[in-house]
Amino acid sequence: MDQLLQALAAPRRREILRLLRRRERSAGEIHRALGDVTFGAVSQHLGVLEQAGLVSARREGRSRFYATRSQGLQPLRAWLDEMWGDALALLKEQAEAEERGERPERAPGERRRPRSPRRGLARTQRRRK
Repeated sequence: MDQLLQALAAPRRREILRLLRRRERSAGEIHRALGDVTFGAVSQHLGVLEQAGLVSARREGRSRFYATRSQGLQPLRAWLDEMWGDALALLKEQAEAEERGERPERAPGERRRPRSPRRGLARTQRRRK
């Protein structure tokens, strides 16, 4: 998962994935489509994407053709689905507690709502007197 997230962290690699989304392309074609990047840099980005399981490569003569691997994003999707499911379950619990007239619990790590600046100011002024 870490390798997948690191591969997706670079905007250029996400751009390459967008280029490959509809069809297979050669490394040279990808290089020409990007324009402002060296062929060596494109090759390195493709290597990172391949190592992360996001693209597959095949040789045809001297050329290498790249295509996206649909199953490459599956671990990320599963993780996001799990996180989303947890968030929705918490939201449901909070809504039900509110409906019952209870004060909903805060989520772990959730901060309290900041106090009104006026209340804080009044307290500070009282202390100074």
